[in-house]
Amino acid sequence: MSVKIGNIDLGGFPLLLAPMEDVSDPPFRALCKKNGADVMFTEFISSEGLIRDATKSVQKLDIFEYERPIAIQIFGHDIESMKESTRICEKANPDFIDINYGCPVKKVTCKGAGSGILKDIPKMVSMTREIVKSTKLPVTVKTRLGWDDESKHIVDVAERLQDVGIQAISIHGRTRKQMYKGEADWSLIADVKNNQRMNIPVFGNGDVDSPEMAKHKRDTYGIDGIMIGRAAIGYPWIFNEIKHYLKTNELLAKPSMSQRIALCREHLEFSLRWKGPILGVVETRRHYTNYFKHIPDFKEYRMRLVTATQVEDLFQILDEVEQIFGDYQFQ
Repeated sequence: MSVKIGNIDLGGFPLLLAPMEDVSDPPFRALCKKNGADVMFTEFISSEGLIRDATKSVQKLDIFEYERPIAIQIFGHDIESMKESTRICEKANPDFIDINYGCPVKKVTCKGAGSGILKDIPKMVSMTREIVKSTKLPVTVKTRLGWDDESKHIVDVAERLQDVGIQAISIHGRTRKQMYKGEADWSLIADVKNNQRMNIPVFGNGDVDSPEMAKHKRDTYGIDGIMIGRAAIGYPWIFNEIKHYLKTNELLAKPSMSQRIALCREHLEFSLRWKGPILGVVETRRHYTNYFKHIPDFKEYRMRLVTATQVEDLFQILDEVEQIFGDYQFQ
């Protein structure tokens, strides 16, 4: 049976690319889409930044036809600003709007945005209601189990958000207080899914870093799909690997060194086209470590990749890497 957000058909068990600040930009999303991600989200965008027409916020509205279905994700603490930014997002023509009620970073939560709103559930419900009313697009939510261990009210919260009109919910299996520490608890995500009053898709998020883990989460917790974040950084192949394993119970071979270098080049080329020669170089640096993990004697090349400032130098280093490490076998 197909999973749907509004009228958007996502297929049988969709894999969603999590919105990640300074990671989920168009170059990274393109690679994940090419390698099997079913649903895209932009980086989270500040509602205040959009209203002020801040360059960084507006640039995050860039979406491309091949990315669909894609959501623009917004965050903020002021209901009127969130409504206004929703209307701005609508003009960029995404498939749906996603509200970030999950970001645990202090500079966001201290203002009552992101997971900070988990301290004020009535405001969370009111804000969601107003955003739903302000757009014709489907509205979804990404959130956490609660603020801390004493406030894991996600089963009730999800129901209340459904009642004011959201059309899907993605839940990270940790509290805000946990940040990214400890293990994600998917049992409460399953409780949301198994609540007989819930009729919208429930997506699980947290600690899925292999095809085997994805199958375990699907089979154990019965969720409608999985959202993958950190495990895709430097390894977008994870989406197709999971799909293949869910279908056949067999693991695909790991990508070769040549495939990794080719994807790395593609990532850099897209970044240069999108951001230009300076930002394009700088913003790709955070990905090199992940593309070339666990390779013996690679430190010198990693350092050169993250310190090079000229485009031609980067491509030359990648050529060297292919010559020297091209035969390396990943386990």
